[in-house]
Amino acid sequence: MDELMNKNTDTPTNQIRTESVDVLIVGGGPAGLAAAVQLYHRGIRSILIVEREKQLGGILRQCIHDGFGLTRFKTTLSGPEYAKRFIDEVNELQIPYITDAAVLEVTDTKLVTAATRDGLRQWKAGAVILTMGCRERTRGALGIPGERPTGVFTAGVAQAYINLYNIMPAREVVILGSGDIGMIMARRLTLEGAHVQAVFEIQPYPSGLPRNIEQCLNDYNIPLYLSHTVTAIHGNKRLTGVTISRVDEHFKPIPGTEKEYSCDTLILSVGLIPENELSLDAGVTLDGRTKGALVDEYFQTNVEGIFAAGNVLHVHDLVDFVSMEAEALADSAAEYIREGTLPDCPVEIRTDRNINHTVPQRVSGTRGFKLSMRVNRPIKECRIVVRQDGVEIAAKKMKKAIPAEMIQMTIDPDKLTAAGDLEVCVEC
Repeated sequence: MDELMNKNTDTPTNQIRTESVDVLIVGGGPAGLAAAVQLYHRGIRSILIVEREKQLGGILRQCIHDGFGLTRFKTTLSGPEYAKRFIDEVNELQIPYITDAAVLEVTDTKLVTAATRDGLRQWKAGAVILTMGCRERTRGALGIPGERPTGVFTAGVAQAYINLYNIMPAREVVILGSGDIGMIMARRLTLEGAHVQAVFEIQPYPSGLPRNIEQCLNDYNIPLYLSHTVTAIHGNKRLTGVTISRVDEHFKPIPGTEKEYSCDTLILSVGLIPENELSLDAGVTLDGRTKGALVDEYFQTNVEGIFAAGNVLHVHDLVDFVSMEAEALADSAAEYIREGTLPDCPVEIRTDRNINHTVPQRVSGTRGFKLSMRVNRPIKECRIVVRQDGVEIAAKKMKKAIPAEMIQMTIDPDKLTAAGDLEVCVEC
């Protein structure tokens, strides 16, 4: 028996064979697909997409409404149609991909380990592209007091029930949060026969796009109440109702403003969080404002050879911007594979109190780039100004800037220098 035990322990088992690849893409959603196709067109052939779902396409598979593609393809498409354009191109170019595979670890040496249907697999990559998307903020993150009945869903889960699994989850509905998915689900549930009583938003302004307020709420006579939130959940096995209260400027419920709403379903549309656990494991530094990686103009993180784009970097309002950002990243990743390095980016980008964040957060100062940003609050009749050493190098005049819409500016390389931080501010 002892001899058998010694024999078993001396024999190596379950060893993982490490494969090599020029670029490994974590996530086969709109960002990962666009990056893969662009890499191929830039001459990189050793590419692998690793996707944890059973199919490519990411969240777009369940977004059956139209409105996608107006910027990228100059036509309106549904989510599945938009994804299919890239999936078809990936298949046509014969770019390798693995589905039903969960990436377990990405190291700072670009060693990627994944659990697949064939067991554990490992790759040593020349560059890693992070395109994992984001997840929804849940009830637990909000800390809403009350019972724990069934009938409380995030907007994305409710969308998946109806659009992917043909399951109707609700009849009498209250929606907390005016995010785009929540408003789209207000319309979807109404079309499927449910009664959406109202949408409640804790902020004093809507958090979704104006077109969704008009097309999903106003067109269906669904009221939107600002500066309101859920302060209690009622029910035993199934949700029976919620308590809604007004909030003050500090988002604290105002006593005496409570109102009861009878419902069997509460839909939460209260924000998205970039999915960055793998990024942290790899030593990637995150931005406290975007909850995504700190990147330079090449979309490279602080870890050399690891790049990020799409909703894992910062939450986008349009999938078209996700794809275009990923394509710009792919150009940089291709340059990195060919050259072995990218130029330093010592110029920091700083903001005033009206700007929530910018992407990128640092640049080289030697070439032009596209600057993406969001404001902290709705601002009318303003100018977004970019300065370096007190000199205005770019400006954009806006009738209205709102947090729901990402603002983009193209910075002219002729006006940049490699010394002196950039400052982004709002002038009213």
